[in-house]
Amino acid sequence: MSDPFPHHEADLVRVTHFPSLNGTTAPYYCPNQLAVRTTLAAESLDQSLRGPLIDVLVPDVAREAHQARLDPDTFADSVAKLHTRSATWGVPFAWFALIHEDDLTEVVEDDGRVTTVRITARIGDCIDRGRRSVAQLAIGAPEMDLLDELTEIVEWLEVFRRDAVVEVDYGPVADRVFPDDSPMDVRLGIESLAEADMMGAAASYRRLASRWIPIRQLARAS
Repeated sequence: MSDPFPHHEADLVRVTHFPSLNGTTAPYYCPNQLAVRTTLAAESLDQSLRGPLIDVLVPDVAREAHQARLDPDTFADSVAKLHTRSATWGVPFAWFALIHEDDLTEVVEDDGRVTTVRITARIGDCIDRGRRSVAQLAIGAPEMDLLDELTEIVEWLEVFRRDAVVEVDYGPVADRVFPDDSPMDVRLGIESLAEADMMGAAASYRRLASRWIPIRQLARAS
């Protein structure tokens, strides 16, 4: 029987390094929160898969046993301050509004293949960028889903210290899109909408769509 949930394993802490203002490199720590993240991942699968496949991947017996192992108070605290957000089949466009092409970028390669790309920036900078984009969209395109997505992710970032850092990790899709101009395209698209430049906004969207729609279509491939 499949059981994708953790079993009393110690929760690991991930470490990244980021340059400080005095020129030295400082470590930053992020709890893995594996128990809560697997719970949320299972709920996400419930929404995207139907029929017997979900029962094979996440059997009810395994799900119930996992729930019994969770401490309700600890789980609630972890959900309230979730350190890691995940997405499948691409990077959400709202995330690109938070980062710039000149942010610290790490390209991880293996045998000539890009296995992932990690872009890191200070949370304070990301909040400021996100707020600016929210204000621009509120003027230029208040009906767009991107406005709600950006508002929500900025509120999430505000839970943390401004001098902390946030890392956008492309994962395996990096090999299909890198080098990637999506942060610039999202920024230019939002600026164009705020200026009522529909041609500029459409051009930015076409570039984004040509890059990411083929990847998202893989979710429906057989």
